[in-house]
Amino acid sequence: MIPNPRYLDQPKYFWANVRSISETIGYSARKQGRVKVPTLAEITSALQTTGVGSTHIAGKNGHLTQLGRTLSNYFEHRASILNDYVKNKLMDVEEARAIFNKLRRQLSPSCPLPMNKQRGDKKAPAYLTGIVNMLIEQNAAGFPCDYDPRGLTTVTRDRAPLRTLARRIDGAFTSVINPIAVWEVKEYYYTTTFGSRVADGIYETLLDGMELEELWRSHRIRVKHYLIIDARYTWWDCGRSYLCRIFDMLHMRYVDEVLFGREVLERLPHIVKEWVSIARSRGLSPHSP
Repeated sequence: MIPNPRYLDQPKYFWANVRSISETIGYSARKQGRVKVPTLAEITSALQTTGVGSTHIAGKNGHLTQLGRTLSNYFEHRASILNDYVKNKLMDVEEARAIFNKLRRQLSPSCPLPMNKQRGDKKAPAYLTGIVNMLIEQNAAGFPCDYDPRGLTTVTRDRAPLRTLARRIDGAFTSVINPIAVWEVKEYYYTTTFGSRVADGIYETLLDGMELEELWRSHRIRVKHYLIIDARYTWWDCGRSYLCRIFDMLHMRYVDEVLFGREVLERLPHIVKEWVSIARSRGLSPHSP
């Protein structure tokens, strides 16, 4: 899923309002099992509850300001996309397993197909990671890819480090040094609760995105950044509020695109072909390191 251009480049105070309102009111209507669209009354009440004013949202006559209209439209858009689109893209473990096995039979991949970190009966291939790796290999036109970086992502200038990210990412094209693209895969098929480990994964991606945004603002160097997630129970049944945070992060330009479940089959081949085009425009060849 790509961001809606209408909500890109909103000022930082716009996102401050989104967070404050969402956190106070709540992101999700639990009984309905849907992402919530807050009413104007709820928005003004929420801001007053936190000890800040609400006249920047609605004037004394009750009419929405321009900021208030944009916020209201954004909340409606966020709920609509998550409720009606994203929910239907998320898979459970049986669906992911079937797609993984089908691709492995069809493609006979040579890329890594790692195992998950579960034990006992839950020990199995990391299905989403394997699907991602196979689709990248199939569409990379022979260009190298680091499917499991063992070092920190580094951007150089004159062969010296210019920026080095704080943490290791899950994959890099074509290399963890001066990558064209980096990505994180968050698959939680066997998770039974939405715990701190899952939440921390989102904030790690946010950290990466903030560092990459600073790199762009300071040096006009663009590294494409992707988040790929799946597990219907974890993300939809337990973690709708974090889907909202991911949606916000996408529109704050901290990730270029988020792929939800089956979206990897539809979008990833096109994305990888874009990477290949960028690699060729930089004079790289399939045999370049």
